[in-house]
Amino acid sequence: MSLYLVESTINEVSSKEAFSALVEKVHGTEGVGVIEVQVAKDFSRGYFIIEAADEEAAKTALQTQGVAIDLVKEVRLIGKELDEVKAGGEQVNYLVEWEIPAEITMEKYLERKKKNSVKYEEVPDVKFSRTYVCEDMTKCLCFYDAPDEAAVKRAREAVQTPITSLTELAD
Repeated sequence: MSLYLVESTINEVSSKEAFSALVEKVHGTEGVGVIEVQVAKDFSRGYFIIEAADEEAAKTALQTQGVAIDLVKEVRLIGKELDEVKAGGEQVNYLVEWEIPAEITMEKYLERKKKNSVKYEEVPDVKFSRTYVCEDMTKCLCFYDAPDEAAVKRAREAVQTPITSLTELAD
């Protein structure tokens, strides 16, 4: 089984309850595990991390529930163990997307991440949680718990990593 990021433009969902009902339907799909789902605070975008045998199974699990799919990528979890993420309970409220430059390989990324992670201590009000890196090295998603966008930006500056987009997540 592999992990897949499925990004979606959410239509006709404007509340936490409606989004939760949609996620529960996806959870019920046989052969597919929903590892986590995050949604933008305005319910415009959904980020599903799906465990499935292949990309097609991950896509089908969402399409059968009427979820519009914008992107599907195989990803690697960094910063947490999969069992920790599955257990849930950790709060994140910001998502940073970064389009990784073409010259950075997975090996270089992991080396850079290890070297720079200690710099998060320079911004104690921000807690880095985890990252999902696309296996094709086109982008990564980094999750944070922070008081505001400015704090997340300070944390990214501390680790010398740019931001392609910054999204506040729903509670």
